[in-house]
Amino acid sequence: MEEKNDEPGKIDQPDEEKEREIDLNVLFPEKGYDLNRLFPDEGTKKLLYDLRRNKRDIDRFIKSLSVEEE
Repeated sequence: MEEKNDEPGKIDQPDEEKEREIDLNVLFPEKGYDLNRLFPDEGTKKLLYDLRRNKRDIDRFIKSLSVEEE
């Protein structure tokens, strides 16, 4: 018997397809070596992705504080 999805518009996907592949070479283009080969572990890739995103958010916050002070 097939399970029905209670939420309309939601497609059942395996966990692997729900998470997008993190490409560290795109995330850190200034590096001259293959970061994906250097950090093959998905947990490490996610950590580096979150780190980059948090840094961007913090930089935006600091910039907004500087604008308000002027």
